[in-house]
Amino acid sequence: MARLSFCKLAGMDEERMIELETRFAYQEETLRVLNDAVVRQQQQIDQLLQICRQLIDRVARAGDAGQKDNLADEVPPHY
Repeated sequence: MARLSFCKLAGMDEERMIELETRFAYQEETLRVLNDAVVRQQQQIDQLLQICRQLIDRVARAGDAGQKDNLADEVPPHY
C-alpha cells in the first residue's frame, strides 16, 4: 500500500498547503513585530507614568511651600 501524503489525506493539493504555510510564516512575523511595538509602548507608558508621579510630587511640594504664605489673607495690590 502506497503512503499518502498529508495533503492528499486532508484533501488539499500541495500548492494550497504551501500557500497556507507561507501565510502562517508572514503572520508569525507580523505577530513578532506587533509584540515588539507593544513592548516599546508599554515602556513608554511606564516612563510617562514615572514622569507624572514626579511632577505630581513636585507640585505638591511647591503647594506645601506656598501655603506658608497664606495668599487668601493677603490684600490684593489694588487696595
